[in-house]
Amino acid sequence: MTDANDPPVVPDEEPTVFAATLAPHRSLSQRGFLIVMLLIGGISFGSGAVFLAMGAWPVFGFFGLDVLLIYWAFKANFRAADAREFIRITPSLVEVRHVPARGRPWVARMNPFWTRVKREDDEDHGTLALSLVSQGRETPVGGFLGPIQKGELADDLSAALSEVKRGVTRTTFG
Repeated sequence: MTDANDPPVVPDEEPTVFAATLAPHRSLSQRGFLIVMLLIGGISFGSGAVFLAMGAWPVFGFFGLDVLLIYWAFKANFRAADAREFIRITPSLVEVRHVPARGRPWVARMNPFWTRVKREDDEDHGTLALSLVSQGRETPVGGFLGPIQKGELADDLSAALSEVKRGVTRTTFG
């Protein structure tokens, strides 16, 4: 593996057989987050006020602490959504570039003729794990995808690698 900031080794004129940009799915928008936090804050404040009126004033503070912890959890979840994974397959290279939300990005480059797709399927749940294997080195891909999306990605990667191994048409005459 190399640094993600290294220049690509694939010439730009080489055809791309497969390219995908993977990102974690987040269904809650910023507006939705604001609405949820206002609802949680309002319910928490109202419940805390009831305890405060009964004389149990320390409980009021714990309701505020709960809101703060929920806010922190949502923010951590939004930060994790910044992760990206870029997969590119050409006739001479398989490149996986992983950019985590936090930490150091990395790049794995493999020869497509020696690369195979390894998937762990469960009858009830679908594809649980997916990786590209080349020369004994395993590179996980799509870790943040759901089982159905991992299965679709595995099928797409297998098809692209098969196409490369059959021979990619580089030019067409018309």
